[in-house]
Amino acid sequence: MSFRRLSVSGWKFFIAGKGFSFRTGKYFGESMLVGAATGFVVVAFRQLVDFGAKFITEGLGGHSRLTRLARSGDGLFSAEALLDPQRWAMLFLPAAGAVLGYLIIKRFSSVEHVRGTDSAIRAYHHRGGSVTGVVIPTKSVASVFTVASGGSAGYEGPVTLLGAAVGSWIARHLHLSVRARRILMTAGLAGGIGALFQAPLAGALFGMEIMYSSSDIAYETVLPCFISSAVSYTVFAYFYGWDSLFAMPPEYAFDSGLRLLPYFVLAIVVVFGVRFYIAAFRKIEMKFATMRLPRTAKIAVGGLATGAIGFFFPDVLSTGYPVIQECLTAGLSGALGCAPLTIAGFSCFFFLKAVATSFTVGSGGSGGVFAPALVCGGTLGAAVGLAFARLLPASVGIHPASFALVGMAGFLASAIRTPLTAIVMVAEISGNHELLVPAMWVCGISFWLNNGWTLYRSQVHNRDSALQSFLEAG
Repeated sequence: MSFRRLSVSGWKFFIAGKGFSFRTGKYFGESMLVGAATGFVVVAFRQLVDFGAKFITEGLGGHSRLTRLARSGDGLFSAEALLDPQRWAMLFLPAAGAVLGYLIIKRFSSVEHVRGTDSAIRAYHHRGGSVTGVVIPTKSVASVFTVASGGSAGYEGPVTLLGAAVGSWIARHLHLSVRARRILMTAGLAGGIGALFQAPLAGALFGMEIMYSSSDIAYETVLPCFISSAVSYTVFAYFYGWDSLFAMPPEYAFDSGLRLLPYFVLAIVVVFGVRFYIAAFRKIEMKFATMRLPRTAKIAVGGLATGAIGFFFPDVLSTGYPVIQECLTAGLSGALGCAPLTIAGFSCFFFLKAVATSFTVGSGGSGGVFAPALVCGGTLGAAVGLAFARLLPASVGIHPASFALVGMAGFLASAIRTPLTAIVMVAEISGNHELLVPAMWVCGISFWLNNGWTLYRSQVHNRDSALQSFLEAG
């Protein structure tokens, strides 16, 4: 329809533009439906998470109390602490929860769904966007058992698969094409992230970027991801509020070009931190793959290794979100109401979190590696920021919390190959939009230098590689 042929008095004038076609709005209604359904699924999932944290992590394990005890000097090595039944419970809970989660998936679904985001990416590239609806209840319950029992993993992996399953299920029941199913599957995935992290724009960008390890995006999913993520976030916020996921002092801003030099050092530290994280994960994953043990035994061993780390360092267990909050107040006070972490503490936590996540997820536990990447990036950034705050004059204006936020962005961009998502996500989850320049700087450097490194095996390099794989499979 040509714009010149439209009459100003005609009703189409108000909705039409040059090159207008009613096909422009294709999948608009379906994307809204996917977003709404995904929002309610994530709300239900969050209810399960809160229930699990209350009755398992805190009720059986007393996780918060053990964390405060660990920060009180020799608290964990006193006779009373060594005989604490909750401390010994947290030693075994990660193994019990991970095994139970695996048995639920094995009984009601298939083993491939143990991996959340990777399975969704694989479905997009190799299965025509097909994800079975049974994943929604089974993956939800299995992941809550794994992470709420102390497993070092995140909830975003399960949520991406839940959202993808919602989109795929709706496309199948509307009898849409394979192309439409892939688009709506991606829209659901975006909606899940947008709701869970209360970051709608980051969720939309995640859906577009995550399928490729280069700077390519799934351009056909752009508008559906925007619509789905916005609707899903709105549904979720209706129940859980509109505040950002974490709190950060608003006065931290980028107002001096001299700080780009310390941020450059941070980018280099992030590059090697990501390589360690991915190498450790792959090495431990390979070790478990070659073990001549039943799958349940492998998962139990991984859970016990995680529990052993958590026995001495309780902060490492579960998602690590309290430590992210502490990173965003680094240099001020401990966010957990106890002694704040130091440079050595943040650095040590990075290594322990990377290893614990590798044991939990690499052994076959049901959980994500996205949130642990945020934690690792935040702790590295906080450590670098605290170091520069000591080395440089106060006039330079180094704020360790700013380095923590930018470190999270760089680590995420480099480890899962989503630079746009990383830049926007750290701004949305912290409520601080004043650090976009250093985030762009660090994300660009770390993304570029770590080309070829990714946590997700199912990502293809670019659209040409995806087409070649499709033709070879056909």
